[in-house]
Amino acid sequence: MTPRPLLFVGAGGLARETLAAVRLLPETWKPLGALDDSTALHGTLIDGVPVLGGLATLADHPEAAVVMCIANARRPLSRLALARRLDLPDERWATIIHPAAVTSGATVGAGTVLLAGVVITTPLSVGKHVVAMPHVLITHDDEVSDGVTFAGRASLGGSVHVGESAYLGQGSSVREGCKIGAGAVVGMGAVVLQDVPAGETWAGVPARPLRGESA
Repeated sequence: MTPRPLLFVGAGGLARETLAAVRLLPETWKPLGALDDSTALHGTLIDGVPVLGGLATLADHPEAAVVMCIANARRPLSRLALARRLDLPDERWATIIHPAAVTSGATVGAGTVLLAGVVITTPLSVGKHVVAMPHVLITHDDEVSDGVTFAGRASLGGSVHVGESAYLGQGSSVREGCKIGAGAVVGMGAVVLQDVPAGETWAGVPARPLRGESA
């Protein structure tokens, strides 16, 4: 099988981690380059892959698959919003699953990235453009909406619903049956024992809403 050319949108740390996973899948993907609107990065290399230019150059590579490599707790809506603005058909979006991830027959949406050590324990549905960083745990009957970001070692109990573009910080845990609202941010190491409303930032043990503070 001929590997498909692959473009990374974003040239930061997540792009480097995704690239490392892609290089373990040489029969599927051939890294072509990264696109980033920061002109200071144009012409540079990220782990040997060139930054080809800004997003406007995407049209120059109609044959390439594309993966979004943008994740920011301060702007949790940004990845999905940009993906929708690019308005590519699902077949253009690359779904990257690290060989050391366990998916247990889950349905994984277009453009989603699952890095090393991610474990999904039962067949369930993971949305489009989700990012699960290393050692994330997703368990039975969980619902993961489009654009969700799981930082490393975030974990969900059973029957948790995570709304669109929510961000779960590194090492956070969510009790079974809880709902994380769309665009909500759960801080590093937080323990969520109740529903988190859409757009709010919660942190601490147990997690509580923050007012004008960083998670």
